[in-house]
Amino acid sequence: MSQTGWLEVLHGGLLTTVQDGGRPGLEAAGLSAGGAMDRFLLACANALVGNPPDAAALEFTLDGPVLAARGDVVMAVVAAGASWYAGEPERPLPLWESVLVRDGSVVVVGAVTAGVRGYVAVAGGVDVPAVLGSRSTHLRARLGGLGGRPLTRGDRIPVGRPERPLESLVGRWLPPELRPHRRSAPIRVMLGPEADRLTRRGLRTLLRAGYRATALSDRMGLRLQGPPVEAADGYDILSEPLAEGTVQVARDGQPIVLLAERQTTGGYLRVATVIRADLDVAGQIRPGQLV
Repeated sequence: MSQTGWLEVLHGGLLTTVQDGGRPGLEAAGLSAGGAMDRFLLACANALVGNPPDAAALEFTLDGPVLAARGDVVMAVVAAGASWYAGEPERPLPLWESVLVRDGSVVVVGAVTAGVRGYVAVAGGVDVPAVLGSRSTHLRARLGGLGGRPLTRGDRIPVGRPERPLESLVGRWLPPELRPHRRSAPIRVMLGPEADRLTRRGLRTLLRAGYRATALSDRMGLRLQGPPVEAADGYDILSEPLAEGTVQVARDGQPIVLLAERQTTGGYLRVATVIRADLDVAGQIRPGQLV
């Protein structure tokens, strides 16, 4: 993919990484797929700028980055709640809409006010080198993106060449009624291979009790705290394969929902699996939020 310019990182935000659809199919080699934590939002952002749904974009967490455009770019920012500005003096720009950002403009992406993560997409996609078939940053494995790490001041993010003229991509928008709000909601699950190791009280607790997300949650997993889930005969098993969305129960009886950068095997009870349709919601649960 030829390049049309680049974005200079003036401030990386709290945690901003390059993410795409991930690299599935490598679990047997010990590498989880990774990729965007909210794939629907990634697809929305890419659609607004004329990219394929799984093209590489920037995923920001809680607080967004500050970027300088080096070349004209068409850009879109999507999040359940945030703000962004560009130019001198700063002018507010709409979420969920593609905007032409001129060469030299400084773009400031504000904090997410609902959910945890948002996406910055550019027409032509983020054109960092692909590693094992994906441009996504896998923080645990330290590969992909820019050196397998979060973005930081001074980084240069290459922008690919769009398939259509920039002017034809400006002004695309998603109607409000189609935008996900990522509000707190029950997360739906299928029972897992070791669900029968729970007591009747433990299973009822898992499915009916409220749990709060802890500050230890990250791209690897959503750690929950609440009433202990009771097991009949301990929580340990021989190490077994894990899927994205697997709900493990650790020795303290607290559930952990495994997410994009999970480990591929583990030795705690696999009591449930979050359905694919709700994984994006799980990836947007804020610390302290009730599940």
